[in-house]
Amino acid sequence: MLTIGVDVGGTFTDLVAIDESGRAVFAKALSTPQDQSIGVMAGLDELARRLHLSRAEMLAQTQRLVHGTTVATNALLERKGAKVALLTTEGHRDVLEMREGLKGNRYDLRSPPPEPLVPRELRFGVRERLKADGEASTPLDDASLGRAIAAIREAGATSVAICFLHAYRNPAHEIAASERLARELPGISISRSSDVLPQIKEYERVSTTVVNAYVRPIVRRYLEQLEKRLREAGFKGALFIILSHGGMAPVEEATRLAAATVLSGPAGGMSGCRRCAVMLGIPDLVAFDMGGTSTDISLIADSSVTLSADGGLAGERIALRSLDISSIAAGGGSIASVDSGGIFHVGPHSAGAVPGPACYAQGGTAPTVTDANVVLGYLDPAAFMGGKRPLDTQAAEAAIDALAATLKITRDEAAAGVFRLVNLKMADGIRLMTLRRGVDPRRFALLSFGGAAGLHAAEVARELELTRIIVPTTASVLSAWGMLTSDLRYEVSRTHFETGARSTAAEVRGIFTELEERAVKRLRGWFDGEIKVERSAEMRYGEQIFEIDVPLDGVDLDSPSLIADIEDRFHIRHEELYTYASRDQEVVFVNARVAAIGAVAAGEGAAQAAPAAAPCKPRSRRKAFFGAWRECDVYALDDLKPGHRIEGPAIIEAETTTVVINAGDQLSVNALGWLDIRVAKAAGAA
Repeated sequence: MLTIGVDVGGTFTDLVAIDESGRAVFAKALSTPQDQSIGVMAGLDELARRLHLSRAEMLAQTQRLVHGTTVATNALLERKGAKVALLTTEGHRDVLEMREGLKGNRYDLRSPPPEPLVPRELRFGVRERLKADGEASTPLDDASLGRAIAAIREAGATSVAICFLHAYRNPAHEIAASERLARELPGISISRSSDVLPQIKEYERVSTTVVNAYVRPIVRRYLEQLEKRLREAGFKGALFIILSHGGMAPVEEATRLAAATVLSGPAGGMSGCRRCAVMLGIPDLVAFDMGGTSTDISLIADSSVTLSADGGLAGERIALRSLDISSIAAGGGSIASVDSGGIFHVGPHSAGAVPGPACYAQGGTAPTVTDANVVLGYLDPAAFMGGKRPLDTQAAEAAIDALAATLKITRDEAAAGVFRLVNLKMADGIRLMTLRRGVDPRRFALLSFGGAAGLHAAEVARELELTRIIVPTTASVLSAWGMLTSDLRYEVSRTHFETGARSTAAEVRGIFTELEERAVKRLRGWFDGEIKVERSAEMRYGEQIFEIDVPLDGVDLDSPSLIADIEDRFHIRHEELYTYASRDQEVVFVNARVAAIGAVAAGEGAAQAAPAAAPCKPRSRRKAFFGAWRECDVYALDDLKPGHRIEGPAIIEAETTTVVINAGDQLSVNALGWLDIRVAKAAGAA
């Protein structure tokens, strides 16, 4: 039997199949932004070909298909979601626009206010009111709700977000409103805040519910279309979707909580990185995922990843928990340009899959990072994608020449400038994840993955003074591979806004017990294996306004000192994050959270490789630019075995990725067959 992982990126769709022995086979296909399921099916055709099966035969043998999608991501970024109406408590319809009273850049006096996903004319106040304890002070007014529903019908909205004040305490009014909406506007998509994010903090709850309403119809339509195509092609197994917290869920759950899919693809990569950390025995890794459109950066510290509820995308607040991933607009398709002031930029605009870089010969003419890599000799135009998609060197040179003419420099200088600038941009992204958070990146190894990362990893590491890079054999498809290492996960939370002094152990114990029962019951509907439970709390000091997430694994709920134990965990976590703890201050318990996790067995996909029987030999030599043009050896990744060693400068090529090392860098192949690169210091570095 097979398990298949599918990750849809901005340029390529990556696929990995793992059989019961752990053998991994992978493939790539061009993404199809107009309908991602087309690219997925084309990728499945290619994967079946590599398995020497027909697509129908392969799918008949597939017990589980795990999918990371960018449908919700693209809908938010491109503002192509549903037409949403908002039902909220009378007098509160402008919360979405007022936000938290803060600007993204508070010192920019000219920055325009963000445009809300729901315009004011589609935000309707309904007469009703709940107190902070959930008791109704004003009943839901039928006439007021009826007028709002009539206005929604007339406006032609296709999705509705319902967010009443204090509904996290008592969902009765939201449930009644949603039931009437469903009766009077059959077929309309409905998202309730008490279902999406039943937690305190009005803006976060409204914004997250609106985002869910905005992307839900698009996500539902896509997943229904994908399921239909798969069933028609002979797939009878289970389809799961990766969510932003790194766990996977069945289609119906991903459709219900569509806002939780906005980091679906990158989350799969983090699952893969976490597995890599365990396999390598390296607890501290910088995950460096460079694809065709963007680069995703995240940290694995002490063998663990960080989950955060402080996320968002495209200026929209999404308070659902997600892996802490930073995305920057730097990829193989990033366009190099010169602005009106003569400043040289790489990104944020990308050529994407269509038309793609100039060297793709699909009509693109703008110079991109990939074009620069062709001009610099790092990419072999005849061997790209295993020779099935040769690159147009002349088109790449013409694009770089146009840039060089604008800058009044040579072609080589322009291409090297693009290469250098994108490396600096990505190094700055890693600094954001490390130095500015008080973490020294030099104690981390760089885990390089994504189709374009190997071309840039050595120079990015050198810029940051990182001395070690790991490149897995599945580097170009690690996100898809990582999805097959993900577990089923269902999270529930409940607000308990009290100081420790006013909370009792019995009260807190009861909250976690009730949440655990709910989470396990829901997960049991998808999964019949062993379930483990993770508990955490969002807490803060009394005078703070933002909470931190505090893991509570190992805390004994039956302990008579439960409150003190939880507070101690908070002080320890606060000190880890901010270097201090104020143990004499009162501690406020804000939200309790429980995650039910079902571990799903998957093939490792990285068995021990056979050791080298003879020294490795280059397949060819060619000129590449390393500050000057130099002849360097070119090796095939498939030829490298454990124990092989290579001195830079050199180029290592595989069908779907290329790795470049410079003079002084040393590459060895570890027992897994992965590349382990020791990075030389930059010239002039102490």
